Amino acid sequence: MDMFAPTTEEVVKPSDQLTLSDKDMEEEITKILTAKNPTKPKAIYRFNLKEKVFKPEALVDQLEVHFSQDGWLMHETSDDAKAQIEADKAEEEKRLEAENMEEGTEEAEEAGLKVLRNQFNFSERAIQTSNQPIRYHNTMTMPAERKILNVLLTQHEIYDAYLENESRKAAMEKTMAREKAIKAGKLDPASLTVADADDKAKETKEENPMTGSSMAHFSKVLERMTKQNAYDEITMDFKYWEDASDNFREAEGTVLPLWRFRSRLSKRKAVTGIAWNPQYTDLFAVTYGSYEFTKQGSGVINIFSLKNPANPEYYYVVESSGVMCIDWHPTQSNLLCVGLYDGGVQVYDIKNREKKPIYESTIKVGKHSEPVWQVKWQEDESSKTLCFYSISSDGRVTTWVLTKNELQWEDLMELKLENSVEELDGDDGITGLAGGCSMGFNRVAEHLFVVGTEEGKVHKCSKAYASQYLQTYSGHQMAVYTVTWNNKHPDAFLSCSADWTVKLWEHTRANPISTFDLNSAVGDVAWAPFSSTVFAACTQDGKVHIFDLHQRKIEPVCEQKIVKKAKLTKVAFSPTHPILLVGDDDGGVSSLKLSPNLRKDYNGSTTDEVHKERLDHLISLALKGESTVAGH
Repeated sequence: MDMFAPTTEEVVKPSDQLTLSDKDMEEEITKILTAKNPTKPKAIYRFNLKEKVFKPEALVDQLEVHFSQDGWLMHETSDDAKAQIEADKAEEEKRLEAENMEEGTEEAEEAGLKVLRNQFNFSERAIQTSNQPIRYHNTMTMPAERKILNVLLTQHEIYDAYLENESRKAAMEKTMAREKAIKAGKLDPASLTVADADDKAKETKEENPMTGSSMAHFSKVLERMTKQNAYDEITMDFKYWEDASDNFREAEGTVLPLWRFRSRLSKRKAVTGIAWNPQYTDLFAVTYGSYEFTKQGSGVINIFSLKNPANPEYYYVVESSGVMCIDWHPTQSNLLCVGLYDGGVQVYDIKNREKKPIYESTIKVGKHSEPVWQVKWQEDESSKTLCFYSISSDGRVTTWVLTKNELQWEDLMELKLENSVEELDGDDGITGLAGGCSMGFNRVAEHLFVVGTEEGKVHKCSKAYASQYLQTYSGHQMAVYTVTWNNKHPDAFLSCSADWTVKLWEHTRANPISTFDLNSAVGDVAWAPFSSTVFAACTQDGKVHIFDLHQRKIEPVCEQKIVKKAKLTKVAFSPTHPILLVGDDDGGVSSLKLSPNLRKDYNGSTTDEVHKERLDHLISLALKGESTVAGH
């Protein structure tokens, strides 16, 4: 090989290199460097505790440190290093001069030289502890939870709280005095329990008459007497009023307005439920909420007494949702269950002073997804324990059992949507759940119950056949607000709807026995407890319609306007008094006394068999009329 041979150069070109022309090579590409760090956030919001809002930070730190090191190293040729070397030499000369002094340490200190106290065991203070590195700690806080509390505060409650606070202070001072005496050896600890027992005995014997339980009872009685004196004329009408004009008309009657029950908490809320207590005949519960989706707010439960029409005996505020229905426990008169607009159910004990539900459904414990329109206590046939049922717009009929710790739930049935061929318009496979609006249990055959739906259908169901309906009644064109069985006849029930009608049904027949058109949407209907042929209905035009089918088979015996502008929503007969309660959407409950023509069987002289025969006679007449029309 010739070592002087010319060498050749070979250009290696990457496979992914771009091929550019001369024009492209001469083109200048402008690159702009900005001070913004792409890894930093564009805006940071921090919570301001003073203003209680999240506010943006004015500046965001765009500095990014890639390498940083702290140290004491200096280059020996630098000015700082030369100054440091000169300072060290001067310090060394002073030290040697101090060591060579004959006077010792004191003379050296006077000369201003640094003298070591212990030259054999010495360490700088700066190296005795390690300096911790700088730490950066960023925190983010959430706003504090806030709640709105509504409390009805009176003067006597303030006074009771003041006395309780004073008694608590006295007890603390007495306890501290005893502890000091025990530490000083002036008091034997063994005698402490005996002294406490004596004090408790004295407190029970020497109860303050101004703040004791007996005084509270007397105060309530005195308040009721004062209110009855203030409403003396209404009280006399409640006891003795009888409309003399009823003697001159056979099939007509009137109602006399008595007390109107209102409260501050129920202002501008609609009355959604009325229920009389099964044990205390003067006590009734009223629930408040709103039927409009856009006006939802808190709900209220007021428990009124006829002995004190000015103020409720008990009240409960439900902050989460409006209360839509209520029912008393049939044997334990202190328990009541309610249904809420948000789909929950609650159980309250009026003996509990905390004013909180003792049972409450949650999302984990079977809570409905839509409003609960009715709740009913009923005996469980399998366990013979009392439970309650709820019906909701989500199409579920649910059973709730009260256990020791929580509510146990089970869906009794799902309301399937049934449409005819004409309604489906050819789409035969469309099925779904019907929204439930109301339900009623038969008083004789407790396994039977009827439900009203939003589509206008009424279904007869059984607890034993939860998968299907026993029968479907197609008489209404709009939502069925109430279905209720007759108190004296086990086969008849009423239904009312937003289509302005009230219908009387015999549960073995698919068609209604009678239809009553009231010229306005019917909010509620209720049977009278003293007769099988008397029922009352309320409409949205502010009128109450009372029918007595034994006297008039088509027209009402009483039609009277109760409120001017509000809409009537609920109606309920008193089980022991000739009183009808009517609720409206303005938060008021009006009590009406029935005239003699409206309560001919109120004294109980007519037996249940006679009541049943009267309604059977009406049903037979209606059936004969249908057969005559069909034959013609």
